[in-house]
Amino acid sequence: MSVMLMQDILSDINKHILKDERPSIYLDEIAENSTFNKFPLEMLNDLKKAEQSPKHHPEGNVWKHTMLVVDEAAIIKEKSSHPRAFMWAALLHDIGKPGTTKIRNGKITSYDHDKLGAELARKFMAEYTDDREFIETVAELIRWHMQILFVVNNLPFANLKTMKRKTDIHEIALLGLCDRMGRLGVDRRKEEENILRFLEKCMEQER
Repeated sequence: MSVMLMQDILSDINKHILKDERPSIYLDEIAENSTFNKFPLEMLNDLKKAEQSPKHHPEGNVWKHTMLVVDEAAIIKEKSSHPRAFMWAALLHDIGKPGTTKIRNGKITSYDHDKLGAELARKFMAEYTDDREFIETVAELIRWHMQILFVVNNLPFANLKTMKRKTDIHEIALLGLCDRMGRLGVDRRKEEENILRFLEKCMEQER
């Protein structure tokens, strides 16, 4: 595939994730095309092969989860200070899962998928744009999107100080809400309360 053709496809993705009410419709459609086997789209294609814990993700594989997340993000993207970066982060937030998913003690896990995801996002986005600041904004959102879980549950992986230096906690909160709502059978009120708790803990650290 020519570089120009891939650029056109990535530009079309950008247009649809920013303009469509449900970007998943377009994304599901092009995901059936053979171009999804080519770099960098193959990173998205691999999401279909990555299974998740049925307890936490009854919707199924990572691709299905990502489509739900992207549609949630499309609804609230205007609340973001950087809607384009926010939408790309929603689309790519779990691209680290295929490379980190393992069965441990009978459970499906994907430890450090946020860290690997940030690295892969930089490679993916470099095929779309040479705007390094934009790429870093997307990558850092992906790198820190799991901090909501870590911070709210007082887990040792929480790193508020570094996260706040690298990205915007309010953007992380928005992305985190979409991530949590991108599952079947979730309680929106409960998830919104978790996001507020995360922001409160972030604010407490500044006092």
